[in-house]
Amino acid sequence: MKQVVIDKQKIDEVLTRSVEEILPTREGLRELLLSGRRLRIYIGTDATGTSLHLGHATNYMILEDFRKLGHEVIFLIGDFTARIGDPTDKGEIARKQLTRDEVLHNVKTWIDQIRPVIDVDNANNPVKIFYNNDWLAALTLEDMLNLASNFTVQQMLERDMFQERIKKEKPLYLHELFYPLMQGYDSVAMDVDVEMCGMDQKFNALAGRTLLRKLKNKEKFVFITTLLENPKTGEKMMSKSLGTGVFLDADGDKMFGGIMSQPDENMRQLFIDCTRLSMGEIENILKEKNPRDSKMRLATEIVNIYHGRGVAEAAKESFIKTFSGGGVPDDINEVFVISGSLLKDILLKYKLVSSNSDFRRLVDERAISVNDNKIEDYKMAIKSDAVVRVGKRRFIKLMIA
Repeated sequence: MKQVVIDKQKIDEVLTRSVEEILPTREGLRELLLSGRRLRIYIGTDATGTSLHLGHATNYMILEDFRKLGHEVIFLIGDFTARIGDPTDKGEIARKQLTRDEVLHNVKTWIDQIRPVIDVDNANNPVKIFYNNDWLAALTLEDMLNLASNFTVQQMLERDMFQERIKKEKPLYLHELFYPLMQGYDSVAMDVDVEMCGMDQKFNALAGRTLLRKLKNKEKFVFITTLLENPKTGEKMMSKSLGTGVFLDADGDKMFGGIMSQPDENMRQLFIDCTRLSMGEIENILKEKNPRDSKMRLATEIVNIYHGRGVAEAAKESFIKTFSGGGVPDDINEVFVISGSLLKDILLKYKLVSSNSDFRRLVDERAISVNDNKIEDYKMAIKSDAVVRVGKRRFIKLMIA
């Protein structure tokens, strides 16, 4: 059995860095970690897509901290629950249900993407990978009814997104009420001590805590990590729809540029949540007079984690050459447009902006340039060949057909 490490300083850092909330109490988990007992700690995912972003990686960095302390860590694949689909607040209907083959394909890409931040195959204390199909598929109807008897409909409807659906008179499907029950049963089946999750999974994680207490008379700690959010606007830093996601399967140049395009106010949290630099090092870096220098260090550190120091330095040099010098990338996308076409429509078509409001916001922020001239007209039309720059990293060359 792996020897548990009792390091008060390290334990305190794990319990505070990138942590939003610990239930029932942070101090209770601290005492358990200091007791020397080897804990079973897990993160679950339904692997609904092929790409992870920096926000996801924070959880696996913390899981690696627990693994290094000698605890048993589990990466749970929701190959059963993904076929039901966790309720979503992003649309009018339930999330698309995946096949098991789709989930397993996604899982393979995810494991490859997290290897730089967690030693999955460590010889002394490897990460355990479980699949909840192994126990959920075996449940009978009688088993499900017995599990369901531990909750009321009123308790299930307390979930914020369910309340929002009801308020907006949007469909709420019966099978969606079973999702927290099934995720909760994962904790019972694995007999865990700690579940790590984001705030969006708090309701489901607490359902697991309820089941463990009722079925096994055992406490489970719910370890909720911070969400990467802009401290000024509250917007998610990692958003596909806003075009702000920095994905782990991106190449070095794209990852570097994505980080450099983040607003200055995001740097502190990105340093804390997405690098392993000490808090003292981070504070010293953030004292730099020029925020651009601090951001360069941030981008270099993150690319180094996922691609290595050589790629990180090359990406830095490429960025300086291309963007600080006002250059245009060699691989710029070139498209033909009809003379008089609205710039807004072109950028929407080629996904350089996500919506009309996104376009207007970028114009207001003077973040769109045509031939190096920042535009102010929402209704600008393209009447001659032009190079358009959106933000710091996105380019497109327009040629009149």
